[in-house]
Amino acid sequence: MIDLEARDGVAWLRLNRPEALNALDRALTGALEEALTRVAAMDDVAVLVVAGRGRAFCAGNDLTEMATLTGDEAEALATRQAVLLDRFAQLPQVTLAAIDGWALGGGLMLAAAQDLRVASDRARFGLPEVTLGFNPAYGIARLLDVLAGGWARELLLTGRTIHASEALRMGLVNRVVAPPTLEATVAALAADIARSPRAGLAATKEIVAAIRRGPPGRGPEAYGAALRASPEARARIRAFRERKTTR
Repeated sequence: MIDLEARDGVAWLRLNRPEALNALDRALTGALEEALTRVAAMDDVAVLVVAGRGRAFCAGNDLTEMATLTGDEAEALATRQAVLLDRFAQLPQVTLAAIDGWALGGGLMLAAAQDLRVASDRARFGLPEVTLGFNPAYGIARLLDVLAGGWARELLLTGRTIHASEALRMGLVNRVVAPPTLEATVAALAADIARSPRAGLAATKEIVAAIRRGPPGRGPEAYGAALRASPEARARIRAFRERKTTR
């Protein structure tokens, strides 16, 4: 479910559930946890690139699995995923997201968890959770750090999907490029960063994190509570799944 390869100081981590738009289920969450343990031990790697196989970066949490989870199970999974995103920030490597296609919900939060983001002009971003009757499970504090507060609140409260060009204007991504050039652009940026001594990169990343560190909020608890207490949320999840399967 994860492809991980490293060469010349740069590692590429690719989510490999293309048939599910790289949606995050318990199995993929576990695979990411294991992959980050491996990356943290790569002393010769200065930069980590995170990407997705197929036509999505990551479509967020897997709604097919979510429909089967109890509120307690959903909260437990969301807590694991919140810790997982924090681990990207704790890596000594500089992290880059290469975003092609959909980056929704937890997928948008996964992109926001990286130090830098480069998108193709067919990338689409959104946080649809509010339209389904619950809140994003994790990553809100980080999103508020990445984006000016007004833009972050707009994404959170409207649930609308935005084009890569709008994401660039908001500051959600650092660059937007044509799809055929995405991988080469990210590879060149990663190689440029990797030329600097790793110790200096890690120290700079830690200083930035220390300055910006703040309380993460209670996203997982609220997420689990919404699924426990809201039949409407579950009904909307089912309806959303049915619309997807009939397209």
